[in-house]
Amino acid sequence: MIYSRSAEYAIRAFVHLATVPEGKYVMVKNIAQQTDIPTHFLAKILQQLARKGFLRSSKGPTGGFTLRMKPDDISLLKIVEAMDGLNDYQRCAGGLGECNDQAPCGMHDSWKELRSYILNYLERTTIGELAKAQEAKRKAAEKPKRAKKTASRKG
Repeated sequence: MIYSRSAEYAIRAFVHLATVPEGKYVMVKNIAQQTDIPTHFLAKILQQLARKGFLRSSKGPTGGFTLRMKPDDISLLKIVEAMDGLNDYQRCAGGLGECNDQAPCGMHDSWKELRSYILNYLERTTIGELAKAQEAKRKAAEKPKRAKKTASRKG
């Protein structure tokens, strides 16, 4: 993947939280179950993102986490930057410390183009879009199941 496991887990958790009605909180263990993320790892990630202003947290039996912003206002780039920083995208793909626009390595131009594409994708893709796409895929996957059940009842 192009970002850390922590960023991946954060994105998966945010996509899940995007489906939760506004004002409702979800407990870490429930998010972890639904997204197949280790609970202890997810708790640390969500606490970190709450401190950075992405989430609201609430304690108690009806507590948990909820998004602080609208899902369509949260780009993947914001999450990746919060979790990993963007330094890895600024480095030379070949690992050369002296590589730059004035003294490029052999991979510089192709990496610069790829890096630009990746950053643009992360910036323009939102949690809201991913949540909507996931929901559409879930519904599409359910249609054949419902059709089979209906067909078996008729037969």
